[in-house]
Amino acid sequence: MFMSNIRIWIINTMNKTSRWIVKLSFLLLVSSLILGGCATSATDVSQSSSSSDNVANSQSQVAIAKNKNNNKNMSNNLPQLEGMAKVEIQVNGSPIILEINGTEAPTTAGNFVDLIAQGVYDGLVFHRVIPGFVAQGGDPQGKDPNFAGTLGTGGVTDPATGKERRIPLEIKLEGQDAPTYSKAKLPGRSVVLKHDRGVIAMARSAMPDSASSQFYIALEDLPSLDGDYAVFGKVIEGMDVVDSIKQGDRIGTAKVVEGLDNLKK
Repeated sequence: MFMSNIRIWIINTMNKTSRWIVKLSFLLLVSSLILGGCATSATDVSQSSSSSDNVANSQSQVAIAKNKNNNKNMSNNLPQLEGMAKVEIQVNGSPIILEINGTEAPTTAGNFVDLIAQGVYDGLVFHRVIPGFVAQGGDPQGKDPNFAGTLGTGGVTDPATGKERRIPLEIKLEGQDAPTYSKAKLPGRSVVLKHDRGVIAMARSAMPDSASSQFYIALEDLPSLDGDYAVFGKVIEGMDVVDSIKQGDRIGTAKVVEGLDNLKK
């Protein structure tokens, strides 16, 4: 009887430990998306003390409140995709065709298509590839093969302003006529564009409105990210090419193959 109880205790302990390890592993994966966001502040936040964390959180709340009042103006100052478009990305000589959804995410889609049309993504590296999670790229610093800094902290500079272009977090919920802006932690079950395998979404730092040029492609269904990150399209051809991407692989060329007329600037 005593030995039987010991065995039961060991099994229960192992089960609890396994669940804890799974939860910890998932949290580490999600945090890698945040820490690899487009703003340098992502790295700063990860290394800050508790006091500076409080300052950063306070600043974040102020920025979120401000953006809620100004998100329409912010979006209007950015390229908009009115409808759909298709983009071809060449990786290791093979094409990946993406359908970009400006109907449900006009600002996020417009930003991406505009950057594609400018040639921003040509030659950029996939700096983070986590099997079963995401393949992430789009840091302009990665165009330089001799870049010695930390990839995953850069964003694109808007030539018109000389400043980093950032876009508001844009997520549309079912039953809404327009997307919700600048607000994370939305109910995932109600999100229109969900994190299914093969979707493309914007990476960002802890600040909701910090996305710039970095994107990721989901390698599996990732429902836990719904409501926190902005999905704006999906792979419709070449998912086998996506699955073969290794960390360090580069985008050869990226071009808009359909729907460029839908881009309004």
